[in-house]
Amino acid sequence: MGRWRDGRGQLTVRAEAGERPAVRVPLEVATSYRARTKGLLGRDSLDGALLLSPANSVHTFRMRMSIDVAYLDRRLRVISVRTMPPGRLGLPRVRARHVIEAEAGAMAEWGLRVGARVEVVWEGGPEGRED
Repeated sequence: MGRWRDGRGQLTVRAEAGERPAVRVPLEVATSYRARTKGLLGRDSLDGALLLSPANSVHTFRMRMSIDVAYLDRRLRVISVRTMPPGRLGLPRVRARHVIEAEAGAMAEWGLRVGARVEVVWEGGPEGRED
């Protein structure tokens, strides 16, 4: 899998067979050191989700809100989901290659849980990666 660039797109949470339809949410992509470091700092809310890549851990120091965090493997399958209040340090996940952050409670609404698969659609085209 190639690497994404900083920008915007759409996150699709694929539904399991027989479940509700796929959920699509606005997505910000942070791949540069500067964008990943800034993350959600200084924000009071987030419309959709933020993808940090590459990443295998996050912290919520100096954050103003609790967040949901989903750790993804290289195939964009969710390997862990947790809610983190401000002022916490998340432990690194060994197989994680990407992290999705959203406002606390959002991921449960989207059906994003361990084992779910997500898809990233880049704004302006189907691919948001540099191969």
